[in-house]
Amino acid sequence: MGEAMNRIVRWMLPLAMGAALTAQAITPAVPQSGLPSATDYGATLLPERSGVVSWRTLAQVTPVQQGGRMVNEFSKDILTLDKRDVKVQGFMIPLDMGDKQKRFLLSAVPSDCAFCMPAGPDGVVEIIARTPVKFGFEPIVVSGRFAVLKDDANGVLYRLTDA
Repeated sequence: MGEAMNRIVRWMLPLAMGAALTAQAITPAVPQSGLPSATDYGATLLPERSGVVSWRTLAQVTPVQQGGRMVNEFSKDILTLDKRDVKVQGFMIPLDMGDKQKRFLLSAVPSDCAFCMPAGPDGVVEIIARTPVKFGFEPIVVSGRFAVLKDDANGVLYRLTDA
């Protein structure tokens, strides 16, 4: 009985090791500190540029409880951008069908799923363009009138109009 069991173990061990290596190969390694935020990850894809509002700046918002509900508290850096002409860079997330978009989201990170938001509210700017913009997967820079939305019904924090 002992020799038969040894043969089975010697035969199954390579299979088990192969399965473990395969599982390890398809399971992404998550650092102990956790995955980076969309803003931190976006900074690796979109280096900061002079004259362009950074995603690190837009991430300076904190939800706080006020009068029995949660509201957003924006940093002074963000509040100084309100109602000013600015530039932001990011990846287009179309909101309508078609290859040209007049209204779309600009994200700190590229979207890999048509039904998933790749970033949180601080990693997305709603864009309302003057003229339609051709959809593409590469990052773009958009300029327009920036608005800090303190109580948007859709949960959007930032909007760029006349872009």
